Amino acid sequence: MAFLTIAKSGTLALNERSKQLETTGRPIHRLGFGESPFLPPPYVQSALQNAAIRKDYTPVAGLPELRERIADFHQEIDGYPVSMEQVLVAPGTKLLLSNIMHAFQDAEVYLPAPSWVSYAPQAAMEGHRLIRVPTFWETQWRVDPELLDATITCHGRSGADKLIVLNYPNNPHGLTYSRDELLALADVLRKHEVWAIADEIYALLHHRGLHASLASIYPERTLVTTGMSKWCGAGGWRLGALLLPQDTPADLYDAMVGLGSETYSCASVPIQVAALSAYELSAELHDFLNRQRRVLAVIGHMIHAEVTRLGIRAHRPEGGFYMLIDFSPFSELLARREIHGDADLCERLLEEAGVALLPGSCFGLTATDLTARLAYVDFDGPAALNDAKEDDAVILRHAGKMLQGIADLGQWLNRLSEDKDSR
Repeated sequence: MAFLTIAKSGTLALNERSKQLETTGRPIHRLGFGESPFLPPPYVQSALQNAAIRKDYTPVAGLPELRERIADFHQEIDGYPVSMEQVLVAPGTKLLLSNIMHAFQDAEVYLPAPSWVSYAPQAAMEGHRLIRVPTFWETQWRVDPELLDATITCHGRSGADKLIVLNYPNNPHGLTYSRDELLALADVLRKHEVWAIADEIYALLHHRGLHASLASIYPERTLVTTGMSKWCGAGGWRLGALLLPQDTPADLYDAMVGLGSETYSCASVPIQVAALSAYELSAELHDFLNRQRRVLAVIGHMIHAEVTRLGIRAHRPEGGFYMLIDFSPFSELLARREIHGDADLCERLLEEAGVALLPGSCFGLTATDLTARLAYVDFDGPAALNDAKEDDAVILRHAGKMLQGIADLGQWLNRLSEDKDSR
């Protein structure tokens, strides 16, 4: 018998491994797996409790009133016209991303390296041709328009559908694009008639609230994926949304609805009803978002300062709750301890220092680059939100566990150096 070979998602595997080690009594600094530390607002929790009796099926595309609410929400937040007819609701954006890949036949998928762990496997499962677009630490991991143009020109086949996935603020590096940078990228996408999947799941967690949606710049071929996992602290609720272009080809729309009907039928109805409250624009919502942004900015900037103080390279994050850290300054030291790639590095850190990080190669980088993703979410989110309007020192009290993890990482590096000096 022959079966499809798809490895378990690196993020989920690391989370399970860390939990297993904790059951043995070992203290683990969980800096690898990322999920929002915050809870949905109390009024959204109440809405879910009240909706528990809902057991009916909705249309595949979602409750009409929720689709309209999401359209109004993004029109106000992102500043471009969105109608309910453009909105599809599903059990999380991962299914939507997978179904987008499935809707296209024999496409070219241009994927920046690094990018989220599931994009490449999803493209592979559909038999698409995967083409990596390199990015570099020196240019803050951003896709360079000239390099993108050259890559598409070199690898593009005449008549083939072309897709690119842009995720920003980005997982794994926490950086994002300005409007001017998106304008330059849009020129290249328009030239080559590329369909852009803009995974904007972290958009509302831009630390300064300045996210620019690609759909406001390249509306004709941008598919925006978003949802409640990150900004609403509701990852396990699994509520995602797809915002289609106004002039989406009927065949693409029908394919997305048809795929939904054959895979998930509809998103959980109690969750959809609760989402009606989550997507209601109000002063309370804006306050909730602003407090999250402040906490994540203050803690993220401190973690960045502590990491770079150790001599590890990293860019200060601009949104979300990740940063990509680069151990290449220690490459010779690591090689002397038989650590030759990022997987070796993360395994040794977990075993010897109790620090859980995720290798950069999970995100499409080369293992010898010695990069790893750090998630700064191991803190009491609700308590931190209560202190969000206090000064930075008060907020940083919630980062103690993570700062201890960074300290233990530093001690591990020092031991490597001492071992070298003693030889």
